Amino acid sequence: MADSTSRPVLVVDFGAQYAQLIARRVREAQVYSEVVPHTASTAELLERDPAAIVLSGGPSSVYAEGAPRVDPELFSTGVPVFGICYGFQAMAGALGGTVEHTGTREYGRTELDVSSEGGTLHEELPARHPVWMSHGDCVTKAPEGFTVTATSEGAPVAAFEDVERRFAGVQYHPEVGHSPHGQEVLRRFLHEIAGVKPEWTTSSIVDEQVERVRAQIGEGRAICGLSGGVDSAVAAALVQRAIGDRLTCVFVDHGLLRAGERTQVERDYVAATGVRLVTVDARERFLTALAGVTDPEEKRKIIGREFIRVFEQAALDLQAEAGDQGEHYDYLVQGTLYPDVVESGGGTGAANIKSHHNVGGLPEDLQFELVEPLRALFKDEVRRVGTELGLPEVIVQRQPFPGPGLGIRIIGEVTAERLEILRQADAIAREELTAAGLDRQIWQCPVVLLADVRSVGVQGDGRTYGHPIVLRPVSSEDAMTADWTRLPYEVLERVSTRITNEVAEVNRVVLDVTSKPPGTIEWE
Repeated sequence: MADSTSRPVLVVDFGAQYAQLIARRVREAQVYSEVVPHTASTAELLERDPAAIVLSGGPSSVYAEGAPRVDPELFSTGVPVFGICYGFQAMAGALGGTVEHTGTREYGRTELDVSSEGGTLHEELPARHPVWMSHGDCVTKAPEGFTVTATSEGAPVAAFEDVERRFAGVQYHPEVGHSPHGQEVLRRFLHEIAGVKPEWTTSSIVDEQVERVRAQIGEGRAICGLSGGVDSAVAAALVQRAIGDRLTCVFVDHGLLRAGERTQVERDYVAATGVRLVTVDARERFLTALAGVTDPEEKRKIIGREFIRVFEQAALDLQAEAGDQGEHYDYLVQGTLYPDVVESGGGTGAANIKSHHNVGGLPEDLQFELVEPLRALFKDEVRRVGTELGLPEVIVQRQPFPGPGLGIRIIGEVTAERLEILRQADAIAREELTAAGLDRQIWQCPVVLLADVRSVGVQGDGRTYGHPIVLRPVSSEDAMTADWTRLPYEVLERVSTRITNEVAEVNRVVLDVTSKPPGTIEWE
């Protein structure tokens, strides 16, 4: 992604919980970054022409058998290197420093004591300030040529730097919010020690992706599955800027949409972009394919497969409509984001948490070449790109909605009746959150129907046996992690009262107060 304006900063992932977060923080310093596996050789790293390399933390002890190591050759290549936590220790060991298992561990909030000089990383920061630690081993002697710039109670060497060789490192985690000066420390390494210019801006992202799309598609034509969500909307706008009217958007009404979504897409997006939009009514097709299916992974794969089949038929119909003009739609535009890739097992050493409809749910005999201009971006970056492209706020700030739609918010078989129940409950929740002015305070609020669960209730002096509805309001920066949103009690009361009064089949509303991890944002 960064080939036109900047060289990437590579984040070498040693199995860190925060490897992707480090990449985000580097980007916030206006420098493009990519995560690469620790198994990559020095030669493979250099093939990417990195502006700098960041060695991430990790769960291993440097003394453990089979623990990942840093190739000492890396430090003779002239590439600036920054070590974090485990990466800091591995760096120290590779350069001749001493790492010991002292028996003194530091986990969580720790006070960092900055030396009198502070060095480039910590100069003029508070002499004592909190940082986030997570280590059992520690560096007890810095490598030759390094200056120790900070210590802590459990780490005699908590930060060091060799500015002349453009090397530095810290024992703590500067990328997390619990290290309040961490972003400034990371920025100083990138800009002042490594000498990387802050050139990766929203406008540069747009320019780079437009050029990439033009190079990929050439004079060809593309079809885009437009869901109305932020991701597909921004992806379509980027591709439209690149190839103009050779892009046709297809909106598939699969029957799994929320109330009013089809109208919103056909009205708002077309008005904002002028893109050519074809709407396909595939409600019966999707419901038939989902009949009797309760397994979440199977649902996602069925929905992904049917989406592609609908796109393929739409492309054939468009080509038939063009007649002898020979218009062929060989490219499929998707709004795949980096978290989608990571959670589908496509990230560095990532587990397959769930098959994303754009990633794990694609059929093997796909007839299109994929165009994914947002694949390396996080959601907040995508929103900024959308604004740069001139999309209206009603689209750019829309809460995320999964491609599989309400199909993965029904726990159990998906039927027309159950979809209507969930649609009504979801509309009420969205109306009340908007009325309370909470749309910008929460990342997303999935409303889930426990279709295979019933509970006893009392309504109108009679016994009922209805379905529970789950509210799942969450706050997040990029969906990689999330916390449940503390909504005002009066808002929750209004939502619950309205749903149980207005949706006859529901007699109970519950609140999901699980963070991510351990729970994902969606239930399926």
